Amino acid sequence: MIDVTKPEALGLSSLRLGRLHNWLDQQVEGGRLAGASVLVGRRGKVGYVGTAGVSDLDTAEPFREDALVRAYSMTKPIVTAAAMMLYEEGCFQLDDPVSLYLPEFAKTQVWTGGDISNVMPMESLMLVWQIMSHTSGLTYGFMQQNAVDAQYRAVGLDRRGAFANLAEWTKALAGIPLICQPGTQWNYSVSTDVLGRLVEVWSGTTLDQFLEERMFVPLGMVDTGFKVKPGAESRLVSLYEPEVGAGLGGVNQVPLEQRRGLKVLEKPENSTYLAQPKVLSGGGGLVSTLADYSRFCQMMLGGGELDGMRLLAPSTIRHMRTNHLPDGKDMAQMGQPVWSETSYDGIGFGLGFAVVLDPVKAAIITSPGEHHWGGAASTFFWLDPREDLWVVFLTQLLPSSTYPLRRELRIRVYQAIID
Repeated sequence: MIDVTKPEALGLSSLRLGRLHNWLDQQVEGGRLAGASVLVGRRGKVGYVGTAGVSDLDTAEPFREDALVRAYSMTKPIVTAAAMMLYEEGCFQLDDPVSLYLPEFAKTQVWTGGDISNVMPMESLMLVWQIMSHTSGLTYGFMQQNAVDAQYRAVGLDRRGAFANLAEWTKALAGIPLICQPGTQWNYSVSTDVLGRLVEVWSGTTLDQFLEERMFVPLGMVDTGFKVKPGAESRLVSLYEPEVGAGLGGVNQVPLEQRRGLKVLEKPENSTYLAQPKVLSGGGGLVSTLADYSRFCQMMLGGGELDGMRLLAPSTIRHMRTNHLPDGKDMAQMGQPVWSETSYDGIGFGLGFAVVLDPVKAAIITSPGEHHWGGAASTFFWLDPREDLWVVFLTQLLPSSTYPLRRELRIRVYQAIID
């Protein structure tokens, strides 16, 4: 069980947190989610933990505090933090060309529109910080927007089992043109997967070994990894999608009020996360729990230290949560109007996560400097240094754009802060 401090001792209202718990129950009772959990921490201590619903609709097993979920893109901030640990050790510079460590990217071409054969050379080499901020020119195959992501699908980059390891997968990626010149656009992408390969090169070990030895063990993240650990299989929850409005394109086309029902996508006993993957995805491969991800958040919000274990310096954390988009732009000024794990207006991007620049423009109640990210199965976290607040939300509904859960959750959390 997660230790919980009396909310009022942390400037939170027990009465108003009841609205948060009611919201959780409503998601389940309304058929939006099978189950979910929320953790709210402030001033270094946890002030609220709530769960609702079930981990599997067929078995009716409760959604427990220690439920294991597919973190998907909530893997990205963890891997970026790991890379910055190696930065502090002098393994690389942020403005180093990626090709200095992965030579296969030295001659990667840039798509110019139309057919995939329409290409030109890079005007400047892709840099490490661009990999960390999704301004690298890479994309995702599931975007289904153009010839480049179609080529990702044709080569099988989304089917990672087709490759022997992360090194082989990265070499195949480098042979596909970029969607734009490095540094010119923000595009949600496989960038952090490439960063995972860079961690292997810089550290001289595999990504899973580095994370386990240098981050998970020191922080006490006992359940987090690229596969479900022995004995924990029963805690992995089922994965769902809406019965009406399924798929990334489907939920964008079906009106919100018409989305309903739940259809199972993956049962725990059939999960790919029960076996060690050949290609370790730094962009989306981890499973984790509420307690484990909270430990990571506490470390980041605490300036890189937790319970006497220092992983990063405060100056490094501050640099990571600073907007790195050119000329102080937000994502709406640099991005393409396609799906990602955040809104675009008033939101910039640091190293590993989105950063709130203007809460009014973003139309959310939060603080400038708040930083966040989520996963494809509707998981989400945010860190608010001004309020000394961190929040972790776990569930398993694909895709995350099905319902405005994250915006609704923010309201319930901030209205509970009373000082």
